[in-house]
Amino acid sequence: MPRDPLIGLVGKPSSGKSTTLNSLTDASSKVGNFPFTTIDPQRAIGYLQIDCACARHDVSDRCKPNYGSCHEGKRSVPIELLDVAGLVPGAHEGKGLGNKFLDDLRHADALIHVVDVSGTTDAEGKATRGYDPSVDIEWLTGEIVRWVFGNLWERWGSIKRRHVAIKAQSADSLLAQFSGYGATRDVVVRAIDRSKLKEPLEQWDDKAVEKLVKAFIDEKFPTVLALNKIDHPDADRNIAKIAKAQPPEKMVLCSAISEVFLRKLAKQGYVKYLEGAEFVDTREDLIDAGDPEGGGLKELDDKLKTRLENMKDMVLYRFGSTGVVQVLSRAAGMLGLVPVFPVRNINTFGSGSGSSNAVFRDCVLVKKNSTVGDVGRKVMGDAPIAYVEGAGGTRVSEDQLVAVGKNDVYYHLKSEDDHLKSLKMLFDYRTPKDA
Repeated sequence: MPRDPLIGLVGKPSSGKSTTLNSLTDASSKVGNFPFTTIDPQRAIGYLQIDCACARHDVSDRCKPNYGSCHEGKRSVPIELLDVAGLVPGAHEGKGLGNKFLDDLRHADALIHVVDVSGTTDAEGKATRGYDPSVDIEWLTGEIVRWVFGNLWERWGSIKRRHVAIKAQSADSLLAQFSGYGATRDVVVRAIDRSKLKEPLEQWDDKAVEKLVKAFIDEKFPTVLALNKIDHPDADRNIAKIAKAQPPEKMVLCSAISEVFLRKLAKQGYVKYLEGAEFVDTREDLIDAGDPEGGGLKELDDKLKTRLENMKDMVLYRFGSTGVVQVLSRAAGMLGLVPVFPVRNINTFGSGSGSSNAVFRDCVLVKKNSTVGDVGRKVMGDAPIAYVEGAGGTRVSEDQLVAVGKNDVYYHLKSEDDHLKSLKMLFDYRTPKDA
């Protein structure tokens, strides 16, 4: 059965990685300005914002998700996150907490690299001033490449001999080595194509193998750069330098601590704030807008009011949001995740549970290149599928790839007494996008 997508958060100690995790989840990862705040990898549930099916069918008032939430057609869907202990240069040689950090990333489908663009922490996470954070981007990628290369090159002699002896295809010989990182044959094939290596595998030297490994890392671990601490005075200069070297689609400007602050104020009843939004309303704002009760919000004291106004000036007004929600959306976009909405009743969009009139109770995220059969097994387990049909009763192959914009499909299941049961899946939605 296909597993759920997993997004790993990586970065050096004190980069704000744990704060970023906390801003995306309800987890309480330990936070501190010292190396190895996170000793053990922590899995947590984040919430990805997508466009909900209820908006297209004009039933937003009855949309009540079993998990996450939906607000006026904007749905928060659970997605699994992995917080890995801070990396330091030389981790592939055992420095810091060694290869354990890198090994914890093996099954991540995408990475969020949290980069401290304030320049106030050095390569090992110690306090400093004037550090160049663009260096962190290069060494983190280098650590992962050297880790995978070291594992592969150590066995390269025997890999070549077996490859020649059994006359295998390059992808098959390499899959046996890369499968430990959660790679499929398709990923290996794309990595070989990306590397542009034309010589037979048995002729590859260490430079060729390193070139392959770099291509494999790009394919297996697409990475979003979360440029964190954008409210620091030195951030603009460092962001400008990074922007010259990195493609814009990989970068998201963010302030994780601002997002945590806003969510805390909202939970305590001081402000009205929707995660990732551009605006935040206080009691005074709502009264000025015509609500004499001020939305039932509490009055901010002078200290909180000053801090909130400074945060608005430095983050919300300058950048349009704290950027944290957009970081997760960008990572999901790199994976090409497709939201799928299973329903029991194709007319009411209900789940079939009792007399409830709630719609679109469930939503699952499937990976790019998933097939119709993969999605069926993910949702229904091992229930035997009799056949699948699309709009107008057209039969659909289980091998057909699920993609945004495809028609809704109906799964007809065969029960023990050979009667057919049906379940509808709606694929016709956009992938997660930046808000």
